[in-house]
Amino acid sequence: MLFKVFPASELMRLFELLAKDKIVGPVKKGEDQHGQPLYDFDVVHEFAQLHLDYGQTIHSAKNWFLPYREDLCTFTFEARDWHKEVDYGAYAPLVLFGLHACDINALNKLDKVLLEGRYPNPFYGEKRENMFIVGHSCSPQPFCFCKSMGTDSAIRGFDLFLTRMDELYFAEILSSRAFHLLEQIDCRDPDSSEHRRFMDLMAERETRFVAHVDTSDLTKILDLEFQAPVWQEWGQKCLSCGTCAQVCPTCYCYGVAEQVDMDFTRASKEKQLYSCNLLDFASVAGGHNFRPESHTRLKYRYYHKHRGFVEAFEEALCVGCGRCGQACLAHITVPEVIASVRA
Repeated sequence: MLFKVFPASELMRLFELLAKDKIVGPVKKGEDQHGQPLYDFDVVHEFAQLHLDYGQTIHSAKNWFLPYREDLCTFTFEARDWHKEVDYGAYAPLVLFGLHACDINALNKLDKVLLEGRYPNPFYGEKRENMFIVGHSCSPQPFCFCKSMGTDSAIRGFDLFLTRMDELYFAEILSSRAFHLLEQIDCRDPDSSEHRRFMDLMAERETRFVAHVDTSDLTKILDLEFQAPVWQEWGQKCLSCGTCAQVCPTCYCYGVAEQVDMDFTRASKEKQLYSCNLLDFASVAGGHNFRPESHTRLKYRYYHKHRGFVEAFEEALCVGCGRCGQACLAHITVPEVIASVRA
């Protein structure tokens, strides 16, 4: 990894150099009931729209490479012949500007499943090939527990990572494109005092995390408490609405629906992201539902994130961004659920 520093005023120039491609970054979408700004990832047309001081976006950037709805293929029929079309949906390079470390680590986890698994996903892979990722340091929010999950910093999965140091940006470089990009702006090597200043900033940031999850021996505890009555207590609160999966940066479960036109001239196969909390998630042909109760579905969501994924990849699927707890209408949060199971 290489390190550079550049004046904060040069950030606009960096944005302009990248603007020949589509840029997606944090933009203000409105305000909540308390007058606090709400941010989300969207196409950024000009530098003034970019809000790199955001605390957390409503949704993750997942929508831009793992969309909620996606056509897998279409079929057209004519006479005795038929034709199949597959569109991977990757038409041009995409710049993700301003991702926090937790969202970058979420991408790394999705890569393990969707690219490095036995059955790679070409739709996801094509979009990932066309990405340029600019990370940005964050200010820990009261609901963030990414430090507990080991995802509060990123060492891979990005091209360029920026940390604001008053009137300077400290840049971590991981790709040749990022290196050559910085050659086009006023940029230099950091001196020893700037290295120390960067480390001091990181140490001070560590002290601002207030939400924590005790992950020690968590997989073992989950196995021991599989039948714990506390799961039913949380299940009674859960509305089975699937909002947690919608805002989660690492949920990737999906269903496939097939549509055939009534005149039999066209058909399509569509993938839809799904949630393991929805009532019909485990329904099968014949009408049987393997998980008819809300507490069972909620429990298996936690076991996938903190037990099954750990067994398969030696790390949890959860990155501790806290979006699920913020969006949950029943106010169910990961730290509270894990703490109650431990208790």
